[in-house]
Amino acid sequence: IHLENGKHQPMDLMFRAYNDGIAFRYVFPGKNDSSYTIQKEYTGFAVNPQGRVWTQPYDKPNEYRPAYENFYENGIPVGTKAPGEEGWCFPALFNTGKYWMLITESGVYENYCGSHLQQDCSGGLYTIRFPEATDGNNTGNRYPSWNLPWEMPWRVIAIGQTPGSILESMMVFNVARPQQKGDFSWVKPGRASWSWWSDHGSSKNYQSLKSFVDLAAAMGWEYSLVDANWDLMEGGNIEQLVRYANTRGVGILMWYNSGGPHNLVTERPRDIMFNPVTRRAEFKKLHEWGVKGVKVDFWQSDKQHIMKYYLDLLKDAAAEQIMVNFHGCTLPRGWSRTWPNLMSMEAVNGAEAYSFNKDYPEHATYINTILPFTRNVVGSMDYTPVTFSDQVYPHLTSWGHELALSVVFESGILHFADRVTAYLSLPKEPLEFLKEVPVAWDETRWIEGEPGRMVVVARRNGNSWWIAGINGENAPKQVELDLSFIDIQNANQVLIADGPDNKSFASTTTPFNRKDKVKVSMLPYGGFAMTVK
Repeated sequence: IHLENGKHQPMDLMFRAYNDGIAFRYVFPGKNDSSYTIQKEYTGFAVNPQGRVWTQPYDKPNEYRPAYENFYENGIPVGTKAPGEEGWCFPALFNTGKYWMLITESGVYENYCGSHLQQDCSGGLYTIRFPEATDGNNTGNRYPSWNLPWEMPWRVIAIGQTPGSILESMMVFNVARPQQKGDFSWVKPGRASWSWWSDHGSSKNYQSLKSFVDLAAAMGWEYSLVDANWDLMEGGNIEQLVRYANTRGVGILMWYNSGGPHNLVTERPRDIMFNPVTRRAEFKKLHEWGVKGVKVDFWQSDKQHIMKYYLDLLKDAAAEQIMVNFHGCTLPRGWSRTWPNLMSMEAVNGAEAYSFNKDYPEHATYINTILPFTRNVVGSMDYTPVTFSDQVYPHLTSWGHELALSVVFESGILHFADRVTAYLSLPKEPLEFLKEVPVAWDETRWIEGEPGRMVVVARRNGNSWWIAGINGENAPKQVELDLSFIDIQNANQVLIADGPDNKSFASTTTPFNRKDKVKVSMLPYGGFAMTVK
């Protein structure tokens, strides 16, 4: 739609329509090298005020935030005012009776900032809010500026008659810029061991890290992640660890602080990534060593200059065949289509919170069922799941629930967070399950459930199906699975369900018949995992 104001200045409003929703964006055409600034965006989404909403409050900026790590609200009334003036986050999921709808954004590049939603949404009108002025330690401008032509981000509205239509939506990916030119065949999704969750000081201990490399090799996992402060390692150094991992067929992933004036976090190494010269030299060195990827942490801003930093880093990493995982970061906005070396992003209150948030275990029980319909819809989610051990604050979820998260959640690199002994001491069936579970899927199907209560999902990799479900409520549940869509001959189904208590499993192996309904019982906050192959 071509528009023009009273001064004959043009603006185009561009729409795209899909089976599962619509997207729109503003475009200022023409060509002009002068810089223009958007001081306010009036975009609003008018939602039926009789509905419910699942979203999280945007952060009050501080040393570690914004990072999209608050608890999701569980179906509160549409129009509820946000607790802080910073407003609400994307994505926002709505149910208005017959319909489900997810609102978010995609295609945020170097020419715009990341947005969220205003505090006041009375009457169901949710309007755009720019980053907070104090985001990123008060650095940068909260208002986006660019020259002409200027294509702004896509505002994405996924719509369907079931929550499953939202879970299955690929709209955020589909509207983003196509893949950058070049060979990305070196990008390999996979599983990784990770030592930090069970031992925060392990990244400074060569022998501890070596044991997690050995765990990855024993499990057939592709990678092992070395977290913060590895440059202070004792008993060996990072180059020795990389060489050792290479001999075991395990790729090393290395942590970095995003550094720069936008954050004050002192975890090391920092400032290497912020400077383009040192960043490119570091990626070149990592490539020569055989390092496969980096985890870059602590971003604390959605302002335009930080959006550019994310994308510059992805470009420089791709030039040296380095995969990237962002932590303490913004929400996915379609970048993984443009840069396939972006494997995952955090932007979630994940399992690390068992270490430091006493309220986390209670909230995790039901929020785990919200995330597949919200955060994980917009992109890969590095939750660091499948923890059977207890950290500072013990789990309320069952072992069956924890095992199921490896399939219920999607991440291009799946970081298994528990200790070595927790995995190697598992019974045969869950052990084999974790050795074989893929992370890249050819097809995803919602089977049943809704946010806050329960979710059951099936994912296909090649000719094998992986089915998992979690119970978000403090009451036992039984589900009857219709798997008639799985057309495999002479297959077996292996079901790993909750055992007699929440720290045990009950496993069965039977021939698969697509005509049979599969009955599965889940404990309170329980779950199950299943394969058909």
